[in-house]
Amino acid sequence: MDIERVNQYLQDLQGTITRELQAIDGAVTFASDRWDRPAGGGGCSMVLRDGAVFEQAGVNFSEVYGDNLPASATAHRPELAGRQFRAMGVSLVIHPHNPYVPTSHANVRFFVAEKAGEDPIWWFGGGFDLTPYYGFQADCEHWHRISRQACEPFGEAVYGKYKQWCDDYFYLRHRNEPRGIGGLFFDDLNEPDFEQAFAFMCSVGDHYLPAYVPIVERHKDDEYGERERNFQLYRRGRYVEFNLVYDRGTLFGLQSGGRTESILMSLPPVVHWRYNYQPEPGSAEAELTDYYLQPRDWLAAGDHG
Repeated sequence: MDIERVNQYLQDLQGTITRELQAIDGAVTFASDRWDRPAGGGGCSMVLRDGAVFEQAGVNFSEVYGDNLPASATAHRPELAGRQFRAMGVSLVIHPHNPYVPTSHANVRFFVAEKAGEDPIWWFGGGFDLTPYYGFQADCEHWHRISRQACEPFGEAVYGKYKQWCDDYFYLRHRNEPRGIGGLFFDDLNEPDFEQAFAFMCSVGDHYLPAYVPIVERHKDDEYGERERNFQLYRRGRYVEFNLVYDRGTLFGLQSGGRTESILMSLPPVVHWRYNYQPEPGSAEAELTDYYLQPRDWLAAGDHG
């Protein structure tokens, strides 16, 4: 098990993604903020703000370690209690200016817990998902086509399994509503062996840009007005609700003494909540929840309508 190779891949991935996003934006650059965790470890937060395309884009690398795991990790995995741990990963959230460009999130990570005289417990996790404010059939199909391509070398059933997991995970139960159109989500992956599990994590990480960049390029210059902007800010509230109520990475980071500024970088810079808002029936805003946020196989034959 070559942990340092995982570490190097993750740092390289952070660099690749930030360079590509910076080139697309063209107006501002990522600020690099290196930090240390007093209890062990540290990381580098790369944040772009107030660009031409991206209102805020954050791409974080972190590696933390310690002697005891937080409650969020041991509650469902009691076998981890009393083990030293090491966790590393890249996590990113992109909030564009244009309401016709979706917000996107991606994360790839590795975890290992060790105890003298016992075999290490390790796994990979991650995925990526898309949160549109206005739906486009072609975007949804492209996003899921690339998601499937990331999985294809690892078996025919892999995409369907991790698509469903993503749909189930990124779900706001108190709203009875998905956060977006999904993508891939996997966790606790340690089969069939380290090399194959590592290769799958790399495939997911490497397919994020091919999935997202064409969608950004397609819509970043679309015209929009106050109506679209207000709806975007309202829908961003759902993103905040999920990350603060349900997201396991947020809970793990806060409970393990992670760097709060980096953990909460996922939140959008501007957001609105409106009491009991209901979009006009038949509008593009209503279409988001009536059609695009309904569970479906985006790669199945058939047209929207």
